[in-house]
Amino acid sequence: MIDVSGSALPTQSVTEVNTNTWTNGRHMVRCARVIDETHDVKTFCFLTEQPVLFFFKPGQFVTLELEINGQPVMRSYTISSSPSTPYSFSLTIKRVGGGLVSNWLHDNLNEGDLLPVHGPVGNFNCIDFPAKKVLLLSGGVGITPVMSMARWYYDTSSDVDMVFIHSARTPMDVVYHGELTNMCSRVPNFHLHLISEREARGVPWSGYRGYFDQAKLDMMVPDLHEREVFCCGPEPYMDAVKALLKANNFNMEHYHEESFGSTPDSVEQDAIDQAEEAEETLDAVNSADMLTVEFTEAGKSIQILPGETVHTAAANLGMHIPKACGMGICGTCKVKKTAGEVEMNHNGGITDEDVADGYILSCCSVPTGHVVIEK
Repeated sequence: MIDVSGSALPTQSVTEVNTNTWTNGRHMVRCARVIDETHDVKTFCFLTEQPVLFFFKPGQFVTLELEINGQPVMRSYTISSSPSTPYSFSLTIKRVGGGLVSNWLHDNLNEGDLLPVHGPVGNFNCIDFPAKKVLLLSGGVGITPVMSMARWYYDTSSDVDMVFIHSARTPMDVVYHGELTNMCSRVPNFHLHLISEREARGVPWSGYRGYFDQAKLDMMVPDLHEREVFCCGPEPYMDAVKALLKANNFNMEHYHEESFGSTPDSVEQDAIDQAEEAEETLDAVNSADMLTVEFTEAGKSIQILPGETVHTAAANLGMHIPKACGMGICGTCKVKKTAGEVEMNHNGGITDEDVADGYILSCCSVPTGHVVIEK
């Protein structure tokens, strides 16, 4: 190296930083911090022992792999942090009355604890639906995915015009109140509207009261039809929002909602009914119609009925493939297929890159012939 006077400068050594990048799969993470957001909401911050860049699309979620009362439990939560702070990620979780996992996390997960996570996955995100104007709607703890989006826009100095409308039961239940107010005060393209269903005694409140309705929509979003809408919250809240938008002739192709939740009872009952039907008809099926699923690492194989899934095949062999949603959303049951073909009807729980590499979601993959699984 030569300075401006022509003299040689000492060569500076450069230290390489070997940093892995987060990809959809199973990873061990450590809880680095626990933050009390409200009286019943906590944020858990995670990182890895070796630096990992946690790249994800704002709005996506991960699935926690836990053991509660000696039983394996899987539960999915949206990432509340932004990929603009890539060396850690956060989950903001509300304690739910009678909730097995949320209560366990609040009472037992401490700084320094290790646990496996699966992900990130999810079609609900602001990267795949770019827009110059967005409307971010949330109710209760449904604020987490849209907060991740808002943080991403804010941190990257995006020129996207944001209207952020959040509904809470009381002023004490508004998550991220201080941060939201600060964001609104610092950039002109962030428009914040907070709605409290009712007042809390002794707590001052200058925001809106009641529910998100037509009058508030007119005041807060006069340019509704120019915006991409992202919505998350309890099902009744999202149903009310959709009804309100449709009443205003909003083009619902520009409406997106977080659809992940616990496995519906109907799905679980369908699985039970299918298992019972399969057992009753097994003897009547010609052996030539049966399909074979082989698991190479376990050294096992089994014949299944047409229409049964890879996950069912594994379960019938006594093999455990983690599963959380059962609907191809969470991505927890991902396995690698090394031979054969399947029909996979997923709901965003696997990337195109993973599919190209041979991976499938076992819960929603139905073999169409002899299939070999690396498991």
